[in-house]
Amino acid sequence: MESVVWQGLALSGIFSWIVITCYFDVTKKIRSLLQPWVSHHVVSGTSIILKIQKHQHKFLDALFSGLSCIVSVPFYTAFLPLLFWSGHGKLARQMTLLMALCDYLGNCIKDVVSAPRPNCPPVRRITATKDEEENALEYGLPSSHTLNTVCLSGFLVCYVLSYTQSEGAFVKLGAVTLACLLVGFNGFGRIYLGMHSLIDIIGGLVFGFMILAIWLSVHEYVDAFIVSGQNVTSFWAALSFLLLFAYPTPEFPTPSFEYHTAFDGVVFGIVTGIQQTYHQFHHEAVPRIFTSQLTIPTFLGRMLVGIPTILIVKFCSKALAKWILPVVSNTLGIPIKSTSYVPMLNGSATDKKSSLAWSVVDLVPSLFSHLRL
Repeated sequence: MESVVWQGLALSGIFSWIVITCYFDVTKKIRSLLQPWVSHHVVSGTSIILKIQKHQHKFLDALFSGLSCIVSVPFYTAFLPLLFWSGHGKLARQMTLLMALCDYLGNCIKDVVSAPRPNCPPVRRITATKDEEENALEYGLPSSHTLNTVCLSGFLVCYVLSYTQSEGAFVKLGAVTLACLLVGFNGFGRIYLGMHSLIDIIGGLVFGFMILAIWLSVHEYVDAFIVSGQNVTSFWAALSFLLLFAYPTPEFPTPSFEYHTAFDGVVFGIVTGIQQTYHQFHHEAVPRIFTSQLTIPTFLGRMLVGIPTILIVKFCSKALAKWILPVVSNTLGIPIKSTSYVPMLNGSATDKKSSLAWSVVDLVPSLFSHLRL
């Protein structure tokens, strides 16, 4: 009964927040306060970027472009299944939830502030991948790469030290040092690539440490609720739906809402799948890699079967959605626009809710396939 009460209070609180922010136009009021200040620092920080880019080199271009891929969508798509298949289901689901939290809050802040990225030119912007080209369409503050790197590397360090039960000061110092170096190189690389100004990186660090601190204090409770709570699937479905409408409307349209919607679907797939199959496939006694129960050949076999399955399911679900959704939208009279399927931004800020269906099917099936392999 207590679980039902707090679930109701949580959903009611989010719904109330949606009503209040819409009625009082909270997003525009916050933006009017923060956007001029941030934009000023972006412009004044251009000189720092240009000084850094004077030392440009092909090796540095490749190095920092590669580091940027560590927290990209293709990396998530490959990394999360590997964690599940290696037997570290708890780490996999907690990393997924943390990534979704970072993605949602980071993009919310971006679209509330709606501050520009550094002007190009004079700044040289390097977008080595399609994912980077899409990132460049988003607003600047905070740097999502910096925020995500802080949270993911910080949580991974805490998990590994806890899992190995290491008490050596040298090991802890080494792990923290590696995480700090990764964060530092990533943040510096975002400036070098012309994707962010210094204020964006500072914002990513500040919000990243705040989110990490909150997550470290609640992640065990969240995980316990997912694996053994009441009304988990129905609560998460309602939560996911409300969060779509709680998302702020940006000054001009960006792909940020669709990125969040996709990860919203990922989390819902994870939660539903684990809730149904926890005792069969995701319990703590499941075989883990580098043990006699899960050998390297077996793990590689999972990869050889799983990765093609994920790609096939993802491709087929998109094709099916592109065929079914126009029929449904025409029948119901709901326009569907999506920046993920159209090269240029062709929607408006009010079109973001209509892009929901396209974005959800982008990743949900792949996560269900992760859970069943």
